[in-house]
Amino acid sequence: MAPPPKKHYLSLLILLSLFALFIFSHYSLYPSSPSLSNPTSHFLSPQNPSSSSSPFTFTIKVLAFDRLPSLSRCLNSLSSAQYFGDTVNLHIFIDHFQNTSSDLDQKLENSHKILDFADGFKWDFGQKLVHYRTVNVGLQAQWLEAWWPSSDDEFVFVVEDDLEVSPLYYKFLKGLILNYYYNHSNFSPWIYGASLQRPRFVPGKHGNKLNLDNETRLFLYQLVGTWGQLLFPRPWKEFRLWYDDHKAKGIKPVLEGMRIWTPWFIKFLHSRGYFNIYTNFLHERALSVSHRDAGVNYGKRAGPDSELLDEKSHDINLLEMQSLSKLQWYDFCFKRLLPGRIANKLDEVDSILHTMEQQKPVVLVGLLKSSEAIVRNLICQFEKLDIRNYIFLIPNSKSDLLHDLLRRGHPVIVTHDIIEASKMSSSESINELVVKAYVIKKCLESDFDSWVVDSNMLPLSSTPHLDSTDSIESNFFVSKSSKFFFVRSSSSSLRVWNERFVQKFARNVESLVSEDSLLKMKGNFADVVEKFAKKHEFRLKIVDDIGFSLKLAERNQSLLTNTKMISWSPETDADSVQKHLEELGMWIIDSDSSCKAVICHRS
Repeated sequence: MAPPPKKHYLSLLILLSLFALFIFSHYSLYPSSPSLSNPTSHFLSPQNPSSSSSPFTFTIKVLAFDRLPSLSRCLNSLSSAQYFGDTVNLHIFIDHFQNTSSDLDQKLENSHKILDFADGFKWDFGQKLVHYRTVNVGLQAQWLEAWWPSSDDEFVFVVEDDLEVSPLYYKFLKGLILNYYYNHSNFSPWIYGASLQRPRFVPGKHGNKLNLDNETRLFLYQLVGTWGQLLFPRPWKEFRLWYDDHKAKGIKPVLEGMRIWTPWFIKFLHSRGYFNIYTNFLHERALSVSHRDAGVNYGKRAGPDSELLDEKSHDINLLEMQSLSKLQWYDFCFKRLLPGRIANKLDEVDSILHTMEQQKPVVLVGLLKSSEAIVRNLICQFEKLDIRNYIFLIPNSKSDLLHDLLRRGHPVIVTHDIIEASKMSSSESINELVVKAYVIKKCLESDFDSWVVDSNMLPLSSTPHLDSTDSIESNFFVSKSSKFFFVRSSSSSLRVWNERFVQKFARNVESLVSEDSLLKMKGNFADVVEKFAKKHEFRLKIVDDIGFSLKLAERNQSLLTNTKMISWSPETDADSVQKHLEELGMWIIDSDSSCKAVICHRS
């Protein structure tokens, strides 16, 4: 067959070029829809939120009842804000009055006035929707039923009718969404939104004061704000499903030690470990102000809680937003948290120790083969006793427990990673033993006493000490019963537990364990150190800890009074441990594996 003429090739080439140009132009003009998997490629810069339309949908949810002057003030402030040409929808939810025989005509008249006002209110920025309920559902249901996100790019700003917002509020929220939701480097799935109210109090009994420096503009706090709350879609969906599950099963949102009026949401945040972004604009200023009108929360009008920030506030740059890594995180009691404290290398242990409180011992807790429920119960006991100097040793970096511990601010050492970095390789149990020896040396170098325990022990005192050994000239102690290991910090301790000693221990630990079947099966660090001491002439004091520690199997309530610790065999199954601890009143987590109570301690 003869080849086609050159003219045919030229026509075909031109057609292909035109087709390619069409495809390129089409996808250049119409980029893919925004999503978390492609967070920043075509979004406007967070520093210039007014320069383009939003890559997300934004809806205001106004929760109203029977206060027409309040609703009027609220809606007028919303309509006076700057929206930069963006589409912003307004949904007004009006709760029905309670059907009682008294003042029925007056209640009907008042409701109709509110409806007439809402119907006639002009909203030029997007869709306006008025939802008038047929029965009285109350403020809590108004919140719960206000929204179900239809996508991950849908945001809601909830305001109650006695709120007034700054004309700058949307400018700030848009910049915040772009910077902390769509900017991948600043995104965290554990931020559920932002509150525009001025943070004024700590709800937990004996909580710390809101002590912030004048340079802090944004911070993260584990508390929902009901006076102007921006909600992110994914956490809200998770909350609603969690609520449905608990409500259907009759589980109450109990959180002892906290005075709260929004129990469901507060309990959810506490259980799942979510945080809210708050502002600190100084001089009692905020982007949303509650006038605290008479209603559900106040018997009589209390007046505005803050002063509105407006265009005249030249000392504040609303779009100056630090990276997420530089923001400060606080728990319910407004205690500073330090997320991400992890050591994958031995040198990184020093940075963890620098965050510890001086003059208090460091508790090293091995979590090898520990059930998650027992670990969480131990954490709640630490919080109850205000034990803050602890480090968890976890076998590997791939567990969900590790990531949860890190984001909640618990310090963690990954034993496998440290051994890998040291070019050593062995079983998980041997790895943990070796790492504990190295970390004890690090503690001594930083002048910390060390308690080495496993998760099969539960402290009953915030400051355990060995009264019976104070007069004994020794720095290293092994308990006969509880199997804990204690090292007293001193220059003489460090001269013994030095680099050469630790390396010798690391070289011999595997053979020590392998030649003793009992030690191999259930020996812990204290057992191994005791055997090492006998073989290598290491001076060690064996402590008779009767009265100091109680075996869980004894379960004698009367003996708990002066006991410093409860312990049990590592072979005891988790269900039995939980049952026994429940009998002693020491199982203090709920069905969500979160603490039943919030107990605040002064920092």
